[in-house]
Amino acid sequence: MTATTDPTHAGDHVAIIGGGFSGTLLAINLMRHDGPRATLIERRPTQMARGVAYSAAHEEHLLNVRAGNMSALPDDPGHFVRWLEAKALGDAKTFVSRRIYGAYLREMLDAAVAAHPGRLTLVEGAVVALARDAGGVTLTLDAGAAIAADVAVLAIGNLPPHTPPGLDPAKLPDGCYRADPWAGDITAGLGPDDDVLLIGTGLTAIDAALLLEAAGFGGRIVAVSRRGLVPRPHADTPPQPGLRERPAGTLSHLVCHVRSRAAIVGWRAGVDELRPITQMMWGAADAATRARFLRHLRPYWDVHRHRLAPAVAARVDALCAAGRLRFAAGKLAGASADGSGARVRWRPRGSDDGVETRVARIVNCTGPQGDLIRSDEPLLRDLLGQGLIRPDPLRIGLDVDAQSQVIGRNGIADPQLFCIGPMTRGGLWEVVAVPDIRQQNWTLARRLANAQWVGGEGL
Repeated sequence: MTATTDPTHAGDHVAIIGGGFSGTLLAINLMRHDGPRATLIERRPTQMARGVAYSAAHEEHLLNVRAGNMSALPDDPGHFVRWLEAKALGDAKTFVSRRIYGAYLREMLDAAVAAHPGRLTLVEGAVVALARDAGGVTLTLDAGAAIAADVAVLAIGNLPPHTPPGLDPAKLPDGCYRADPWAGDITAGLGPDDDVLLIGTGLTAIDAALLLEAAGFGGRIVAVSRRGLVPRPHADTPPQPGLRERPAGTLSHLVCHVRSRAAIVGWRAGVDELRPITQMMWGAADAATRARFLRHLRPYWDVHRHRLAPAVAARVDALCAAGRLRFAAGKLAGASADGSGARVRWRPRGSDDGVETRVARIVNCTGPQGDLIRSDEPLLRDLLGQGLIRPDPLRIGLDVDAQSQVIGRNGIADPQLFCIGPMTRGGLWEVVAVPDIRQQNWTLARRLANAQWVGGEGL
């Protein structure tokens, strides 16, 4: 049995850039598929296997999906539940802490390293450059070390949120504006009578509000977004069989379809029916339809599709009832320094009159972004400059083909550079939740493993 030397195949070594959920699961699946050896690279040691989602969360931050659908392994749907039950931490119906899920992933990674000595290596460091040649890739780390591999996989997760229009952080006092709720302590220095402005009303804003509450912040929180839409809660409803074929017609017809189904089975089941075919619908839509969806329907889809655990929803309701949290629809008009805080101007939706209020802190909760052109990440800047990657047509991620191969500036898919996870949303749309990412991981791991050897004789 000889290893392939064909440059279109995986070879002996896969370098995975990013040690969050996507990268960790790919490394584990390469081992499970008896594939090539792998090096998993993560720049933040505490986030190895956990990523931002499962490492920066507070203990009271819960998963938005019941444990029964959170197995990391698509071929073993009961894997996570068995792990939970063995540790007496919950069952299939439990919305467990995100920290617990992070511990589950780390335990799986450690087990994979132990079971495959010499085949899976963990490296701490940031990849800042990538050189491509006929023999493979060479990664340069921030400390100067170099790693050579046959294939590189970008598993970089989401990009940090962009600065909202109408806001200039340079004109605000130090510490007043927090560009990322997960980068540092957003509660530090706040007093009991302070007001906090959250820009955004989605899941990130919910997390930020719960962080403030858990830290003992007793002041007032206002969350503002263009439409003021808030994620809906889960409910105890029986599973609804998914559709096998996509509804015919335009986006307007799709909305009518969901509304008619909601009248029969409830809105949650009406939305959930689309889960098995969401990627199919996205793939069949032309560029104009996709852009129209993002412009008009995405906010409504997000709050109905990505829901809150019932316990989280109850805590949010309690904060609102106590007058400590308020959601509003409006547009930020500007902010100026006011002592150690800021005077913020915004215009409520449907009104020509502006509102002005003083806040001690502004937290950007607009959520993860995917526009490569606006990214300051050194590796992405390097890859863009070389033309090895390009934005997808909607600028919500990287352009990739159906096999997760990255498409460069020349429009050609690179057989030695792949991308997985949320940054491939432009081609798949639904690739931010565990069920979607685990399937994408599984498929790529099998492809890389099977490309290593052909018929036992090489190529």
